[in-house]
Amino acid sequence: MKDSLTNRLKNLRLAGMVQTVDMRSEQAVKEKLSYIEFLELIVNDEYINRNRNRISNLRKRSRIPQHKTIEEFNFSYQPNLNRQEIYSLGTCEFIRKKENIAFIGHPGTGKTHLSIALGIKAIEQGYTVLFSTLSEMMDDLYMSRADNSLRLKIRKYIKPDLLIIDEFGLKKLNQTNVDDLYEVISRRYETVSTVITSNKQFDEWGNILFDPVLASAILDRFVHHCNFIIIEGDSYRMKERERLAPKKRGRPRKNDTELYGQEEHEDE
Repeated sequence: MKDSLTNRLKNLRLAGMVQTVDMRSEQAVKEKLSYIEFLELIVNDEYINRNRNRISNLRKRSRIPQHKTIEEFNFSYQPNLNRQEIYSLGTCEFIRKKENIAFIGHPGTGKTHLSIALGIKAIEQGYTVLFSTLSEMMDDLYMSRADNSLRLKIRKYIKPDLLIIDEFGLKKLNQTNVDDLYEVISRRYETVSTVITSNKQFDEWGNILFDPVLASAILDRFVHHCNFIIIEGDSYRMKERERLAPKKRGRPRKNDTELYGQEEHEDE
């Protein structure tokens, strides 16, 4: 390919075409493709490249800690979980409807796995996603007061199409935290979607929030359009630990053997 064409494609930011135009031109000659067919190939290459880069950028900005998918989730460990409902949520229709999701269950039951998996599905469909534990979000907003960037930080948590708040309920919030949480939830209400994971039953959530009035306002807005997923099974991590733990063999200890021999000698 001529350098002048390469430079023009680069100037137009057509990186996908730059990568494949030589290969496609050879293909066009061998297969005797028409100009339109050749153009369709290189335009499609550019589209695929841009889509791949866009998803990669969305993934980086999401702060999702690790890659988890619904397909990887072991439903046999949580037989009471409705597989069909989870896969239905994976279509991201709840995001289009501006609905929320609450995953509630004991530690180790897969709440974070499923919330991340939904975040990955959302990214693959082009939605903006942000993942944070409740503690990290509260600390981030609190520290922003020091440099007067609170408004900017609030926007960070309001803007994404899907906000995932993990570990809701691990510790109680103070008045400042509750004020900030109300600001985020109220401004996201009926505009974008929020997922919350918690090891506390919903009727305990109010006890986590310092201000009963704001607590009521926060919870009322979140649950108005909310899908509750209750996971009642045992901890996956505990089951894995038990499965991988080495089994103890029944060989008698040396002291026990010696004691048994002494007892026989005394009987004689």
